[in-house]
Amino acid sequence: MDYLARREYGQHELEQKLESAGFDAGIAISVVEQLAFEGLQDERRFVENFIQSRVSQGKGPVRIYADLGQRGVSRGKVDTILEELAVDWFGLAREVRLKKFGRSPPRDFKDRARQMRFLQYRGFQQDQLSAAFNETENHGD
Repeated sequence: MDYLARREYGQHELEQKLESAGFDAGIAISVVEQLAFEGLQDERRFVENFIQSRVSQGKGPVRIYADLGQRGVSRGKVDTILEELAVDWFGLAREVRLKKFGRSPPRDFKDRARQMRFLQYRGFQQDQLSAAFNETENHGD
């Protein structure tokens, strides 16, 4: 309960946290299942909050999938929730690029490559990267 009072945890992540605190794996699983049954731990709520948090940080879908995968969340569950949230990844990639690099297009190939690497690191896909550059001039203030 102390862990969940601070922030949401996924089931797998909470089990690992309990095990690292010295609890037996079987007991950790049992406790997490009981917390889920009581509605105190909710995998869906965790994933939704995690995605919303990462989107507000300007992270793309590739990064979100990777981060949730490390926390033991299945790709199918992430797919379902991402579909329901209907995030505009193209718009987000454009916003992130504009916030970091401003409205001017890249000066040269080297500058464009640097900006693309930044967006890739943030977790955007190739078509989203292209849209972030192609639509820079089309979206005025």
